[in-house]
Amino acid sequence: MEAARSLAVLPWIALVFSLYAVRGNGFYLPGVAPADFQKKDPLQVKVNKLSSTKTQLPYSYYSLPYCMPNVIVDSAENLGEVLRGDRIENSPYGFFMREPQMCNIICKLTPNEKQAKEFREKIEDEYRVNMILDNLPLVVPIKRLDQDSSTVYQQGFHVGVKGQYTGSKDDKYFIHNHLSFLVKYHKDEQTDFARIVAFEVKPFSVKHVYEGNWNGNRTRLMTCDPHAKRTVSNSDNPQEVEANKEIIFTYDVEFQESEIKWASRWDSYLLMSDDQIHWFSIVNSLMIVLFLSGMVAMIMLRTLYRDISKYNQLETQEEALEETGWKLVHGDVFRTPTNSDLLCVYVGTGVQFFGMLLVTMIFAVLGFLSPSNRGGLMSAMLLLWVFMGIFAGYSSARLYKMFKGSEWKKIALRTAFMFPGVVFAIFFVLNAIIWGEKSSGAVPFSTMFALVLLWFGISVPLVFIGGYVGSKKPAVEDPVKTNKIPRQIPEQAWYMNPLFSILIGGILPFGAVFIELFFILTSIWLQQFYYLFGFLFLVFIILIVTCAEITIVLCYFQLCSEDYLWWWRSYLTSGSSALYLFLYAAFYFFTKLEITKMVSGILYFGYMLIASYAFFVLTGTIGFYACFWFTRLIYSSVKID
Repeated sequence: MEAARSLAVLPWIALVFSLYAVRGNGFYLPGVAPADFQKKDPLQVKVNKLSSTKTQLPYSYYSLPYCMPNVIVDSAENLGEVLRGDRIENSPYGFFMREPQMCNIICKLTPNEKQAKEFREKIEDEYRVNMILDNLPLVVPIKRLDQDSSTVYQQGFHVGVKGQYTGSKDDKYFIHNHLSFLVKYHKDEQTDFARIVAFEVKPFSVKHVYEGNWNGNRTRLMTCDPHAKRTVSNSDNPQEVEANKEIIFTYDVEFQESEIKWASRWDSYLLMSDDQIHWFSIVNSLMIVLFLSGMVAMIMLRTLYRDISKYNQLETQEEALEETGWKLVHGDVFRTPTNSDLLCVYVGTGVQFFGMLLVTMIFAVLGFLSPSNRGGLMSAMLLLWVFMGIFAGYSSARLYKMFKGSEWKKIALRTAFMFPGVVFAIFFVLNAIIWGEKSSGAVPFSTMFALVLLWFGISVPLVFIGGYVGSKKPAVEDPVKTNKIPRQIPEQAWYMNPLFSILIGGILPFGAVFIELFFILTSIWLQQFYYLFGFLFLVFIILIVTCAEITIVLCYFQLCSEDYLWWWRSYLTSGSSALYLFLYAAFYFFTKLEITKMVSGILYFGYMLIASYAFFVLTGTIGFYACFWFTRLIYSSVKID
């Protein structure tokens, strides 16, 4: 009873723990040390990739003919940043702490036809320029029309806008060539040091006019003049992108003291979406799934208890009655399934995935993988996947030995290469497509080599070590003996058809995650921050419970109808939720995204195919182990001669 009481309390502890971490407030571990700046200290403004939600193809900042510094210096990027397409470089923008600047000239550009075409294409595809100051991404504050005081933040500013002159129907392309920066800082009361807490910009398109001859940065502009305190406040006379027509790039910098503390500076970035909808949707989904799970568990426990009592009572009374229901197939239920080697490989891979996700989510909930540590989440997932190979090998070998297999090295080899090989092949093709588009999202050869090295140098040996340990363990004994001759399976009702029951079984696990899936897809494909890892951890727990329960229920009905081929069906029942995930991804593509290019569509469905395949392996393994535990439990609970 005490153990049962402790188990009942666990979900509530997880709930409280997750809700504390859901917003990141008070539980926030930023992953970077704060930088203190004195007045007039130089501030390093860096430029990042050009990104677009319409094409999903990032490009480096200097792929467009923007103003360059004397020497371009690449920042050292981690593995996750490279895979995300980040290309962080220095910029010609010169900031000095708490020193306002007005109408600083960076350079004058006279684009040729090719350069003008490149600008127009990027404006057409709604590309945004991303910049970084003190590890904070540049945002554009946008006032919401439906709420008086609410402001949302858009990452990066658009390269330009497409519009028309008054009285004209011809589309023109206007470049944002004047940037009005706002740097907010939090000042220490005791010292003169300050920390940067916000980095905002308002972009303008201005056709600058100057007096006399061009004199570089010392040229006196008539459209904005620091001496006459004349600033750019609108784009009434915008700068059109035309070949052989000069464009002057300028910027302002304003510094503003803020009450926001350094530890809370990411809050406004992380709360960009309407969290009220998120709260309502998640809690609603959570309650429905918990209610269904409770009902299913109650029915199963009562029915099973009655079955086991009846079977044991018949044995004690020595009644020569014919056995019925699931006990009838006790001599075949643990018979080795067809393609048992492949099942062992998939189960081992699923264990590897489960371990990776569980550890990643624990670290994310604790705040170690915050967005301030760019690329940290992806790097952590890759490394954890590699090191979890030891559990994959162990699980595969243990199951293989239970199936009376003797060649554990063959199973370890297939576990180490099958899933990663399929994913790597798809990834390689997609990367070749990105490379063909000359996008910065293409993974360089050196990084590809590093990924292969992680796979062959660490993951494969660990899988073999796990396989060796698993093969040395004693084989798992079946609770009942298996008959030499397989029993004939009677004709099944239409609703117990394998395909039908498998497809039905995937609906509930997908229903547990599809609301959270919407927010995850939005963060990935619409380039928003995702930091509600507390919610995600709860949904992950709900997914595990739902996969386990729906598989157990359908497995019980299958055994009651004297169909003992449960091994593969238990895996496919919960694994079929991946099919619904892929269908939902297709629905999301056509209803939420504005992707028009075929290349971008191929990339989207390619990456979602990899995600769905991974989800299949994860949910299938959860369902398999739940059913494995359930069948061993019920057949060891009844007396069988």
